[in-house]
Amino acid sequence: MIVVDGLAKRFGNVAALRSISFSAANGQITGLLGPNGAGKSTTLRALYTVLKPDSGRAHIDTINVIENPLAARSRIGILPHGVGLSQHLTGRANIRYFGRLQGLNGPSLEERIEQLIQQLDIHSFADRKAKGYSQGQKTKVALAQALVHEPPNVILDEPTNGLDVMTTRALREEILTLKQTGKCVLFSSHVMQEVAAVCDEIVILAAGLVAACGTPDQLREQFGHDDLEEVFVAAIRSVGEPQT
Repeated sequence: MIVVDGLAKRFGNVAALRSISFSAANGQITGLLGPNGAGKSTTLRALYTVLKPDSGRAHIDTINVIENPLAARSRIGILPHGVGLSQHLTGRANIRYFGRLQGLNGPSLEERIEQLIQQLDIHSFADRKAKGYSQGQKTKVALAQALVHEPPNVILDEPTNGLDVMTTRALREEILTLKQTGKCVLFSSHVMQEVAAVCDEIVILAAGLVAACGTPDQLREQFGHDDLEEVFVAAIRSVGEPQT
């Protein structure tokens, strides 16, 4: 489970986050939705401990990510925006490297790597160097890296960005599988239709604030629109212009 309580962060004169609070439950997919600059990536970066907030708290399960970042990292798998792989390593070696960073080694690690290669349909390119991979191939290997240590919480920052239709559908199926195995999945996007396709709960950010949150049906009722895209627009407008 992921809990965010009053996170705030400024970059100079810009208030990127203004007391963000929400939770993401186990066995559910929670969508973090908002326009560019809403604070999605800043929130996620605070959760996976690469950015320290100015105030507020965040927990991965029972672990305070600010006070104990190393323990928090062991409980999360991260697919960041802008996938980066070592270009001179094979897909298999990239996954192995992340496994070792999480303390895995030996036959158990190799077995887990092979399991992920089959699960994510990576076998046709797993032993080629990552240089020259398509965006979809990069994303699959990066997802395997995120899952290699079998974390109970998974953070996906705009995972379908730049993917074709078939790869996007395959990735959505994998995300739904994570939910079915009881994992907490936090899924960031700026596209309402994408979030609506997989998410049980939606948190809409705007100008560094939570503009709305709830199930798709709750949000439809709250804003009086059947179309979730109209819900998104209405929620953003309810916040108004960003503040400094």
